[in-house]
Amino acid sequence: MTPGQTPTNSRRPLNPRQARHRYLILLGLRWLPSGMLLPVLTLLPLERGLTLSQLGQAAAVQGLVVFLIELPTGGLSDSLGRKPVLVASGIVSLGGFALIYTADSFLLFAVAFAVQGIYRALDSGPLEAWYVDTVLAHDPDADISGGLSGGGVVASIAIGGGALLAGGLVALDPWSSVEALAVPVIVAAVFRAVSVVATIALLHEAKPRTGWAATSAAVRDVPRVIVGGLRLLRRSKVLQVLIWVEVVWGFGMVAMESLTPIHLADIVSNADDAAAIMGPVNSAAWVASAVGAWLAAVAARRVGAARAAMALHVLLGAAVVGIALSAGAVGLIIAFLVGYIANGAVTPLHMTMLHERATSENRVTIVSVGSMAGQAAGSLGLIALTAVADGASVAAAMGLGGLALALCALLYLPVRRDDRRAGRSDRRDLKASS
Repeated sequence: MTPGQTPTNSRRPLNPRQARHRYLILLGLRWLPSGMLLPVLTLLPLERGLTLSQLGQAAAVQGLVVFLIELPTGGLSDSLGRKPVLVASGIVSLGGFALIYTADSFLLFAVAFAVQGIYRALDSGPLEAWYVDTVLAHDPDADISGGLSGGGVVASIAIGGGALLAGGLVALDPWSSVEALAVPVIVAAVFRAVSVVATIALLHEAKPRTGWAATSAAVRDVPRVIVGGLRLLRRSKVLQVLIWVEVVWGFGMVAMESLTPIHLADIVSNADDAAAIMGPVNSAAWVASAVGAWLAAVAARRVGAARAAMALHVLLGAAVVGIALSAGAVGLIIAFLVGYIANGAVTPLHMTMLHERATSENRVTIVSVGSMAGQAAGSLGLIALTAVADGASVAAAMGLGGLALALCALLYLPVRRDDRRAGRSDRRDLKASS
């Protein structure tokens, strides 16, 4: 075989059930190490001397990097293939873990978040797109939403398990030579390495591109793929609305994801105690998210995806406001769990609506546009809401985030009208076997 020649794939194409099983395995391995960072990623920089505002500015670098390279990496995945981009994302993530573990200044944490931003841009969409493309290649009329809902369940359980493990590691503080909040970072890096190996072994593409010539051609094809995706987006008002949902959603979720541990630390008056509590709480929250993802199927069958998403965003915003108003740990935890049920349910519904309007040729590009917009809005939210937290209070900042999340409900109105015209609300059946 000559260099750059694209080989004929000798493997038999995966059927939808096989694709679903591999998708869920890889998704679980992808999210487990990310879940381990949740209880410590905001507290570790603060323990090492950063202020809240500095933390917000450093973390915002991640969103800025995603914003700058999301489209090129999405186009690369659509052009080169899902597998090489996913493997590259895992390797980059390992570098990010190393930087997080060693960072001890604002500049180093900013660099660490920048590397994580590269990982997020590369990782955004390829695995999900691989699953959708594989299923639709086998049956163009197949229902993908059941698999995406199952993915939400698995991702939530993996994140919850990672958070529980991280909380336990912080509480046990097993290595005297390593500060307690940094121990989960080391273990998470090990799991990320396992994820990379599993991706290489399990993810099979129908037409992989190998060799320098094929790779170069794919890279040169990226601009055309991006332009095609943007043209599709320009033609579809409903797709544009779905992207705007991710903008407002990204801004508001900062309140629940980044400010809740800080609010809890204020309540219990100790960062290590807050991290130890947030471990099992995050675990329970992601179990709640898994329940929400499972309930998404029921909600879509009963009232339609768009209407269900509207109600869930109102509930999500109310939960974040409830966290803000909590004066004790118990009330905060209850509101936090409700928020994760709502968010876990709305995510697969939103992604189903997005994938129904994308095409195989530019699926990751469209997903990347949404991720890019959401990350940029998240960066703005980090800067704005941490500044409000410093200047007024954490509760005030969380209240603003909750209001933004509730307002997302209004943006789904055009999507609901489009679903009714297309008959999707009646025929969408979130079958667990898809």
